[in-house]
Amino acid sequence: MRLLLTCAAAIALLGASAQSDPLPRFNVDDDGLWVDGYDPVSYTVDHRAAKGDARFSFTYGGAIFHFVSPAHRDLFAKAPASYLPAYGGWCAYAMGAKNEKVVVDPETFKLKDGRVFLFYNRFFTNTLEDWNKAEDRLLPAADRHWAAFKHRP
Repeated sequence: MRLLLTCAAAIALLGASAQSDPLPRFNVDDDGLWVDGYDPVSYTVDHRAAKGDARFSFTYGGAIFHFVSPAHRDLFAKAPASYLPAYGGWCAYAMGAKNEKVVVDPETFKLKDGRVFLFYNRFFTNTLEDWNKAEDRLLPAADRHWAAFKHRP
């Protein structure tokens, strides 16, 4: 009986830790901060990338989000899915072309049909340029790949 209770407790702990882990859903650092502290609301509301302020933070899905203002934080809190970039903030190009989660340059983004896409842009490689050349093929592939990624434990 004691062994059964110990096993049940261990399984419960494993389940609890998996539920609180924001990965693979969100592109976060080791502290759980989403995409270098950039404000996800700024992309759609202000049409620009803006670094958020830790004073205006909100935790959603295990990830910590920073915002430029309390107004942006409140908008996000009311409807997070409306403001989250595609693929949890991972590189859209890498998701579509390679089925991989790759970090992004939060300043490199694209708005299309109400969605925000973020891209890797470092070391002479700007994947937004590659995305634009093959978006018709990459977008449906990225959506399919992400559907599998976002539900993995």
